[in-house]
This record gives sequence, structure tokens and C-alpha cells, in this order.
Amino acid sequence: MSATGLPFDDIRALLARMEGPDRSALHAKRHREAELVKPAGSLGRIEDLSDWLSAWQGRAPAVRRPVVAIFAGTHGVAARGVSAYPSEVTRQMVETFAAGGAAINQICAAYDLGLKVFDLALDFPTQDFTTGAALDEKACAATMAFGMECLEGSPDLLCLGEMGIGNTTSAAAVLAALFNGAASEWVGPGTGLDAQGVARKTAVVEEALALHRAHLADPLEVLRRLGGREMAAIAGAILAARLQRVPVILDGFATTAAAAVLFKLDETALDHCLFAHVSAEPGHRQALERLGKVPLLALGMRLGEGTGAALAAGIVKAAAAVHSGMATFEQTGVSKKL
Repeated sequence: MSATGLPFDDIRALLARMEGPDRSALHAKRHREAELVKPAGSLGRIEDLSDWLSAWQGRAPAVRRPVVAIFAGTHGVAARGVSAYPSEVTRQMVETFAAGGAAINQICAAYDLGLKVFDLALDFPTQDFTTGAALDEKACAATMAFGMECLEGSPDLLCLGEMGIGNTTSAAAVLAALFNGAASEWVGPGTGLDAQGVARKTAVVEEALALHRAHLADPLEVLRRLGGREMAAIAGAILAARLQRVPVILDGFATTAAAAVLFKLDETALDHCLFAHVSAEPGHRQALERLGKVPLLALGMRLGEGTGAALAAGIVKAAAAVHSGMATFEQTGVSKKL
């Protein structure tokens, strides 16, 4: 525990312990890359992906224990009609994940990815953030700590996603608070709202921002007041992965909002993260621009549940396999560039 005993001080202490990439491992990887039987740079971003893996794994790039972790939480604000689906869909989808019937199950099977699903007190929604803070400090910090448990089993690649009806509303509020701008710039249709629904959702975010305005200078206060349990758990998982030198692939809009909290605390906090894709949710592209991140994919997806991150993991696995399995000029006898 921290000297003050305040839960968020423990999180700040962990942020202070973050280390940078392993430069020696990256140097060794690039030395081998230069000898592989191909023109230099000919694989484009695939080479960047294997660089990223090596720098954060601290060794030659390899993906042997990839895991997709989905955090599911319920939101009190969902009662305000901010989603096209009822709140009980969150639990129903968690049950579908367990039964193997969701999109994420099929993608994980296709790319041989492990899957973990975390039920974050689904029977107890967060408080409607238009009437008070979604979580208190102790509960938010405890949920971040719970998120860190997804590193059990020592994965060497962690993909993070979420499930939570109402969480694009929370994500929009969190990003508006972190990066400013009108609520309308961050709010989108989520699960398929019509124009009237988007207007109602925007008004709800505006209410929340007005209520909490005096407390939004601190990113962790933004998280607990406007976020959800799944966002807190994702932020904790990202931080734990950094401390354990595990590279992370982040999914869509809500996952990006959780990551942005850490970025606003320390702009290097996401250096070990790859952003899988830019979603169809309008605020996602803007969020990626504010974070200075270039997504790997642009497939018009907006499902969540880690699907974009899992698809990106397939490409990352291929990047590692290309580097480790490709022969060198010397091994093949192929002539080098003149």
C-alpha cells in the first residue's frame, strides 16, 4: 500500500515503476532481420510488428501463449436509454462467450488464441453517472487490481476487449473529459441508435460532464466518475502487462478510452500497446489521433468483445513466425543486393 493509504496512490506508484523497451533485444532482432532472404523493408509494417514484439518481450519475437481477455461490466447509465439493446444483454453475451457461440470464439479458434472472460459484478451496475460517481475510489482501484489478474498464466501476448451495454456512452464521456471538446464530438450510435437516440445519448453525456466538471483534472477521477468496471479492469491489465513486459493489443472504442486514462497520466504508458483497428464509432478515430496511434486494421467493425484485437493478433503471430522461420541469405545461397 502507499504511504497515504489512498487507493489511487498505489496506481500512481505502479506507473512510476514502468520501464522502457529492451533496446538490446531490438538490436539483436534487427541484426537478424538484415540477413533474412528478402529486400530490406519489403514486409513493411510486418517488420515493425516483430520489432515491437522483440522490444517488449525482451527476446527474439515469438507468440506461444496469446490470450484474449474480455472484461464485462454493467452500467447504471444504461437505464437512461443510451443503447439500442437492454442491459441484460451484457450477461446474456457473457453466457454466449462461455458456450462458444460468439464472434470472438470463432476468431480465437481460427488463430489458436486463448480466451478468458471476466464477469465484473454484473448483478450490480455502476451508479448512473448523471446522478453521482460511477464508482468510488476504493472500488475503482480494486477493479483495476482485479484486471491485473488476467496476466495469470504468463501470456506472451495479451489482447484486451470488453462487453457492457452502455459502455460507448461511458467511453464518450471519459474521452470528452480527458481531451475536451463537445460531447457531440465523441458520441456515436454505439449498438445502432437512430438520430434521436444519439441526441439523447449526447444529452446524457453533457449532464455527466456538467455534474463532475470540478473533478475532471485527474485522469483517475475521470475513470471512476465516468467509466465502468470493464474500463477500470482494462486499465489495470494494461499497466500490469507493462510491468511484466507483455505486449498488448487493444480493441475498439471503449478499450481505447480506458487506455487513454493511462496516457493522460503518463504519455509513455501505452508504448507497449498496439491499437488493433479503427472502429466505425465516430469518436474512435479522433481518440487514436489524440493518442498519436496508427491502428493496424480498418474493417468498419464496431462489435467490441475483443474481435478486432483477436484479428490483429493473427497478423502479429504471422509477423513473429516470418521473422523466426525465414532463412538467411547465407543459409539459402541467394545473392545479396549489389
